[in-house]
Order: sequence, then structure tokens, then C-alpha cells
Amino acid sequence: MPHPVRQRILITGASAGLGEGMARRFAGMGRDLALAARRTDRLDTLRAELLAAHPGIRVEIAALDVDDPDAVAAVIPELAGRLGGVDRVIVNAGIGKGAPIGTGKAWANRSVLVTNVLGAHATCEAAMELFWSQGMGHLVLISSVASIRGMRQARTAYGASKAALNALAEGIRSDVHGSGIVVSTILPGYIDTDLTSGRHSPLLAPFDKGVAALVEAVEREPTKAYVPPWPWRAIGAVLRVAPLPVIRRFT
Repeated sequence: MPHPVRQRILITGASAGLGEGMARRFAGMGRDLALAARRTDRLDTLRAELLAAHPGIRVEIAALDVDDPDAVAAVIPELAGRLGGVDRVIVNAGIGKGAPIGTGKAWANRSVLVTNVLGAHATCEAAMELFWSQGMGHLVLISSVASIRGMRQARTAYGASKAALNALAEGIRSDVHGSGIVVSTILPGYIDTDLTSGRHSPLLAPFDKGVAALVEAVEREPTKAYVPPWPWRAIGAVLRVAPLPVIRRFT
């Protein structure tokens, strides 16, 4: 059966990177958007750009730091209310600037874990309250291929945070089974964004190609999807069974 069109889409972390890219692409598809991020100056600019390019859509924006659970609990329903409801929430806000464990930068790793895990959890709580009240909705958690196995050095906390999202999504998916609410976990590989700045790899996908693959995956509403599907679906399968020395070289 075809999935319903999710006309009203809320995206966290929408002021840059994949969030900003998804906003542009969904706007081009005629969707109405609720965009949240800490940097409201960038959201103001993005909103003006999207409305100029696509005057038939609605774009609502709000300042939001997902590290503040009380703010998340207030802003998500407020934004949704401005659109008359929300059909899809994309839990995208996250950071990746960690450090090797035990090198005196515990604060950096704690920051990654707080934003990526607790911020995502707060967003899921608010989104699911809306979806339960509506009896429908599509919850999308942006995870990472880094969630499959433990990552070394500066990506240890990041990989752990994304593994937590996989488990969070699966638990919610079990709760909503048969309810009309859909939960998708999306695992991007290397896509050229600020998060991958300085990374040189033949596997690094150009930003536009990566965002196109990401939006295509979200629209399919899968249980889980790798983005871009090639080569990351195959790499994901290898990562699950590869011995640690191989994992160390890859990561």
C-alpha cells in the first residue's frame, strides 16, 4: 500500500547540514514545514528563501535547543499547532565533536551524548504525544552507520549516541505496532556536511546527492534505511560481522 503524503513536516536541527538540506528538498515537493534550531538568524534566512522559491507552502520557525527538555516539550507542540498539526517529525538535531575517551575532554563527549541522546529522547517524547493524540504520524530518527559498531578515538561517544537512537526507535516502534504510527531509523554514511569536515574518503557522498537519498529514504517510510543505499547497506552488513582489527582500520 502507498504511504500517505506527509504534508506537514517538522525538522529539528534545521539551520544547517542535513536538516537544512531536507528542508529545501521537502519545500521543493510542496510540503509545509516547521523548522527548529538554535540559530534563528539562519532559520530566518532559510524561511525567506523557501517562501520566495515556493510561495504556495507554509514555513514556521522557532528557536530550540534540544538540550533543554522543557523547551522541547513546549516548542514542538507550539510549532505543530501553527501548522494545524504535524504529520512527520524528523529528529535530526545532533553534534559530533567528541574526543578519545580518557584524554581529559570528558566535557566534549558528555555534550555529544546529551544532545544526541537526551535531546533526541525529548523530541521523541513531544512528537509521540502529538501522534498519539492524532492517531497517526511518522517519526524519523536520524542515526548513523557509526551506530553499528563501536567507533574509535574522537567518534566513540558519537557512535554510542547513535546506537542509543537505534534502540530508542525500536522500542517506540514496538509500542506503536499496528497503531497507524510509523517509526523509521535512517543511517547515513559519509555525506559532505560540517559533521564530516576534514574527512577525506572515496566513500564521501556529495551533499546534494546525500540529501536526495536521505529524503527519498524518509519518503519510503522504512523500518531502517542506509543512506545512500550503495555502498552503505553492504558496508553495514560487513561491519556487523567484521573482527575488531578490521573495524579499527575502517573507522
